[in-house]
Amino acid sequence: MSETNTRFRTHDRSRTAPNEPVQESEETDELTCPECGADGIAVEKRGETVCEACGVVIDEDMIDHGPEWRAFDSRERDQKSRVGAPSTNTLHDKGLSTKIDWQDTDAKGSALSSRKRSQMVRLRTWDERFRAQSARERNLKQALGEVDRMASALGLPENVRETASVIYRKALYDDLLPGRSIEAMATASLYAAARQANTPRSLDEFQPISRVSRQEYARAYRYLARELGLAVEPADPTSYLPRFASALDVPEEVERRARELLDVSKPKGVHSGKSPVGLAAGALYAASLLTNEQITQQTIAEETEVSEVTIRNRYQELLEAYDATEH
Repeated sequence: MSETNTRFRTHDRSRTAPNEPVQESEETDELTCPECGADGIAVEKRGETVCEACGVVIDEDMIDHGPEWRAFDSRERDQKSRVGAPSTNTLHDKGLSTKIDWQDTDAKGSALSSRKRSQMVRLRTWDERFRAQSARERNLKQALGEVDRMASALGLPENVRETASVIYRKALYDDLLPGRSIEAMATASLYAAARQANTPRSLDEFQPISRVSRQEYARAYRYLARELGLAVEPADPTSYLPRFASALDVPEEVERRARELLDVSKPKGVHSGKSPVGLAAGALYAASLLTNEQITQQTIAEETEVSEVTIRNRYQELLEAYDATEH
């Protein structure tokens, strides 16, 4: 008997006497309405079980296991149908292929025999070869692996990884890679994506995790931005403040005053030609002085990877602009 009929039988028993049998049609599997005794219970689209004769609601708040979309022909149904995980640009095949798990266990969790383990090793090897057959697919697989590794090290969100993957794919399809290393272009794509998503990371922050030199991936970024016409605005120093303030564990008042210093000094031309990271570090130190917080230049320099000389120069310029505005 169907799930609907089973659910209705339970409801019917609750409405009748304990020893009273459930009324069911002899010719069909349809249950009888407990109110009017009519046969034929319909399950309507609004998630309710109702009697077709008297309209009494037998069951409500039913779960609809069907799709949330509507289709009016087979072609539209095939286009809207979704099976499996959504596609993603962070994988070279967009996540549409299958992958053999690395664990040597069966469906019940039991360990495989040595013969089966050797067979699974060979199957994994051939599976990896079939998933990336052409040189372009192998290039893309290596580059996207680098993007994922560096994004994890820098704590960048998923949307930045997606954008970086799209930028690298476009560079690959436009034949911009010849003469440049995969690692440099992958680093440049991630740097550009982080700036576009307003979660920027400085070029110096990429240096410990990138497999190429700073000069190489900086040159690759300028090349990408020029050839692809990337709409990347100059980095705003205030976008670095939340991350630096969290790393330094400073009070909210310090971060607020640092943001105020940067906003006041911008019309004065203090930002022109200055590194946004240095400005953010200098603003935090200046804000700590204004709020009487004990934060040394050395502590800020270690967390922001900015020299103490730069911090001293920037915070003095910011305080001068702030004093000029106050007076």
